[in-house]
Amino acid sequence: MIKNKGFATAGSLFSNYELSDKGGHITQEFQDFGYRLACDLDDLKHKSLYIRLAKNENRSLLEKALSYVQDANARSKARLFMWKLKQLKETKKDDQK
Repeated sequence: MIKNKGFATAGSLFSNYELSDKGGHITQEFQDFGYRLACDLDDLKHKSLYIRLAKNENRSLLEKALSYVQDANARSKARLFMWKLKQLKETKKDDQK
């Protein structure tokens, strides 16, 4: 008998995956953005920091800093991100004067 190699049932597609729900729920957009920042920076240990930044800081500054980090080849993406964010905030403050 020949096995069908082309298609699989929808239920069998997800049978090999195990989801671990630790009870945290993302209900706001800024929480999602902060969590994605933490994932992109490989720093899930400090995801609450990035969620707070996403809530309180200017989104364009965060996106510019993230873009800078993604283009760079750094050992610590999180450290480079925080440095660039600080630099962008100081530049913005100087421009407003």
